[in-house]
Amino acid sequence: MGTEFLKIKESEDALEIIQKLFDKYYTLQSEEIAVEDAYGRILSGDVYSRMDFPPFDKALKDGFAILSQDSFGASEESPKTLEVIDFLEAGSTTDKTVEEGKCVEISTGAAMPKGADAVVMVEYCEKMDSNVNILTTVTPTQDVAKKGSDTKESKLILRKGDVLTPGKIGVLLSQGFETIEVYKKPTVGVISTGNEITLQGNELPYGKIYDVNGNMIKNDAISCGANAKFLGTVKDDYNQLKAKIQESLDDVDILIGSGGTSAGLGDVMKHVLDELGQVYIHGISVQPGKPTIIGIVDGKIVIGLPGNPVSALMIFNAFVAPPLTKLAGIDKNFEKSTVKGKLTRRIHSPVGRMQYQLVKVDGEDIQPIFKDSGAIFSLSTADGYVKVPKSVELLDEGEEVEVYLFNIN
Repeated sequence: MGTEFLKIKESEDALEIIQKLFDKYYTLQSEEIAVEDAYGRILSGDVYSRMDFPPFDKALKDGFAILSQDSFGASEESPKTLEVIDFLEAGSTTDKTVEEGKCVEISTGAAMPKGADAVVMVEYCEKMDSNVNILTTVTPTQDVAKKGSDTKESKLILRKGDVLTPGKIGVLLSQGFETIEVYKKPTVGVISTGNEITLQGNELPYGKIYDVNGNMIKNDAISCGANAKFLGTVKDDYNQLKAKIQESLDDVDILIGSGGTSAGLGDVMKHVLDELGQVYIHGISVQPGKPTIIGIVDGKIVIGLPGNPVSALMIFNAFVAPPLTKLAGIDKNFEKSTVKGKLTRRIHSPVGRMQYQLVKVDGEDIQPIFKDSGAIFSLSTADGYVKVPKSVELLDEGEEVEVYLFNIN
């Protein structure tokens, strides 16, 4: 068979086409979920406080709640003696009022009793039965968190687009939120095609290899904010692949396959997509990763990545991760996810095709990784890639380059 690519695109054109397809067929959606399940999710709207926090004046230290004026002039040499009229622990209250000459023993976090305006730390007090000696002077509001000092009711506390970290979830919980509106995760299904692949746990006959791309791409999609799942393998068989695509599209928003995308013998993805829908890209003018297919079936994007693991990962990060991350509601500028440094070795590149060169970042040193696109172990040391423009044949040792870091959230 020949190696005809019918809809090959330059890299810039491919990026534009893919983003336009995402924009046309998908919209950013939100859903309401339990706050306790919201870790890592993206807020789909601003959040305002429901109440003052703290909702009452509270003690910041263990000690005695007093009228601050009762401590004026107190010292170890000349203590002030007050009557202890009650004890408050966190969560308890009292109907007693602190007046001149009286105080309430109090624990950290407890609501301040009426009349009291300061707390004397227990370290500066001497308890004696129903009395206490105050050994230091305190000022009004000392060691007291005033009502609303953290935030006031109806104040903006979290912003649309915020990633819900443990701290932000704590803020929601403090305001009594049980549920919260977040961006809905796009669902992504991943399949691996090829007669040569088998799944881990099975025997590995001569001539076969374990599948790498399925779960590798699944996890890369998860790092983009998607709800991704690996849907298994399928042979390079037209009818099997067609059935797998139709079956998989019932349950996912986007389907990603790897393998079966070039124009050679046994590569059937393009023919299946031609029958089921429409192919928009058949080949991208890049190295590695030229045999990439983008199509639409039943209003859903189907992406065919190259079978070689390095090529598959490179194409995913360069062309799929940006629109997928945007669809998940994550505000990330991939063009700014870069570092600069100097090459430790020269890079030769074929003129006429954009090259993505795997590299390792070691401080200011950028070390090219020269292995073929099927060399999976090169991925374990790669931090990202350098783009070599199609008009450039050589990047010399010592030349400053920009490294596009792999998408890791």
